[in-house]
Amino acid sequence: MNTKIDIKQKIEQAKKGDQIAFTTILNYYWNEVYNFMLKRTGNETDAEDICIETFSKAFDKIITYNPEYAFNTWLISIAKNVHIDMLRKRKASHFIEMTDDEEMLYKNIADDSQTEEDELIYEQNLATLKNCIKQLKPHYQEVIQLRYFQEMTYNEISEEINEPLNNVKIKLLRAKKLLLELLATK
Repeated sequence: MNTKIDIKQKIEQAKKGDQIAFTTILNYYWNEVYNFMLKRTGNETDAEDICIETFSKAFDKIITYNPEYAFNTWLISIAKNVHIDMLRKRKASHFIEMTDDEEMLYKNIADDSQTEEDELIYEQNLATLKNCIKQLKPHYQEVIQLRYFQEMTYNEISEEINEPLNNVKIKLLRAKKLLLELLATK
C-alpha cells in the first residue's frame, strides 16, 4: 500500500470500525510518528508511549478527521499535544512552590506510611484489577502480564510471544482500552 488513495480508503474503512484498516493505518504511520517523537523526546520509551496514546486517541476520534488535511499531519499534531500533556504532568508532579509558612506546615504533618487500612484498600484494588484482567481474552491477558507485571519492554514481549512489534503494541493498546472499560463498570 503505497498510494494516498489506498490510505484514504483505509481511513474511510476505519471510520466504519474496520479493525484491519486500523492495523494497516497504524503500521503505515507508526515509524513516521515514532521517529518524529524520538527526535523530539530523545527517549525511546517516551516516544513509544506517546505513539501508543496518539494512535489510541486518533482511532477514538477518527470520525472527526477532516480529509482536506494530510492524515500524517493530523497524527503529528495529536502526538505533539500528547507530548505536551506528558511534560505538564511530569512538571506538576515534580515541582511544588511553597512559601516558608507552608514549608513549616508540611514539616509538621503526621507520618504518611502505609496503614493497615491503606494496605487493605490496595489489596482490594489489586484484586479488582486482577479479576478484570481475567475477563480479557487470553492473548490480551498475556501482554498485560508481560508488560505490567513482569515489566518487559515492547521488544522483549515481541520476542517472547514471537509476534511483530506493531502487533504487540496494538494488542497492548486494545487490552488497556478493554481493561479500562471493565474497571469503569466496577
